[in-house]
Amino acid sequence: MMAKSNGFGILSQAHGAVLSSTIGISVGITSTVMTVFGLFLIPISEEFGWTRSSVAVVLPILAITSALIYPVIGHLADRYGSRIVVLLGSILFAASVALVSQVKGLFQFYAVYTLIGITGSVLGPIIFTKVIAGWFNKNRGFYLGMVSGVGNGVGSTVMPLIVAALMAEYGWRGAYQGIGLIILCLGIPVLYFLLRDPPPLEASEVTPEGESAVGYSFSQARKTKAFWMIILAIPLCAGCMMAVFIHVVPMLLDRGFPVGQATTVLATFALVTVAGQICAGWLLDRLANPRVVAPLFLVAMLGIPLLEFSDSYPVLLLSAAMMGIGLGTEFGLLPYSISRYFGLKSYGAISGVMYSAVAMTTGFLPVLMDVVFDLSGSYQIAMVAITAGMLVGSLLVAFLPPFSAVMKKTSAEKTALHLGDLADEKNIPL
Repeated sequence: MMAKSNGFGILSQAHGAVLSSTIGISVGITSTVMTVFGLFLIPISEEFGWTRSSVAVVLPILAITSALIYPVIGHLADRYGSRIVVLLGSILFAASVALVSQVKGLFQFYAVYTLIGITGSVLGPIIFTKVIAGWFNKNRGFYLGMVSGVGNGVGSTVMPLIVAALMAEYGWRGAYQGIGLIILCLGIPVLYFLLRDPPPLEASEVTPEGESAVGYSFSQARKTKAFWMIILAIPLCAGCMMAVFIHVVPMLLDRGFPVGQATTVLATFALVTVAGQICAGWLLDRLANPRVVAPLFLVAMLGIPLLEFSDSYPVLLLSAAMMGIGLGTEFGLLPYSISRYFGLKSYGAISGVMYSAVAMTTGFLPVLMDVVFDLSGSYQIAMVAITAGMLVGSLLVAFLPPFSAVMKKTSAEKTALHLGDLADEKNIPL
């Protein structure tokens, strides 16, 4: 069965989904809002006379809002399809970001960022990983890592440069309007023309245990041991690594390192995270067991004390690379594990809950790290706690059951996913 053509004839529908998902993530909430937030912090606080901490309250607002809305987004994608949800959400997200330029008070500022958290969650990992997991079976891990890793990596690298240029020319209000236009003029056309939902899975057959051949429902998934091990391990490790990532520059500046070296350490962390996500997916495709990536979590854990206690610049770069490997592995393992353990039947609902947990840990653990600093005068206690958290998460990953022990693949699922493999291998045209 060939995918329908809409006149492009260059990319298969599957690879069109890869390209559009990558661009969608690159103009998503991580790149266009969170990564660039530091550039807006001082200008906004100075114009209104607000304290920096009162401006930064929007970060936990985004975390809480995303955690609440992710399960809703996942349910809508399962029910109505990913394409319609992401297109409507993108338009609202672009408008929400541009609306920041019109705020005149602190509570308006908080309200608009709440709206950004709601609408921006659509351009997050749930929708796009659901699409990619549906299109690809054999090389699923690689493409999941490619889309998320490259999308976030490129977006987080380029957007700060664009925002800095916009602020220099038009001020912070003009910069927010410019971000909204980028989302509207770049992201939405690409998503409209290239993003396609994967072919529907055949759910008429059931396994001997009476379960759907294409996967578990959310209620079935949450009764498994693997569900709870994942929801404890990956959000814990991701929150720990993001807390360190956000504080790399302040920590090194406090110890007397120049800004250039501190920034290079941070850039190394970010770039290796991208590579780590792709490599972890490639590794999972070939070895098909989550336990094979557990040593990479331990590598990240060992990088934490190196960052905290070393005064050698090359060692700091090494520690950043080690932690980047771990963070990339965490982000690559989560969507792959959801699809392999529980199938694609309720991927949106299951991943919505999983990513809600990630949003909470990555939103609040960095704040707790600052609280520890305010109380103790250093980050050492926080770094010890983060190391312990990484150890716990690594052990949980090491004891995850094989994928086949939870989700027994059937011929029905393999047949339904075969179209994605054909598109992958034969480049079926749009």
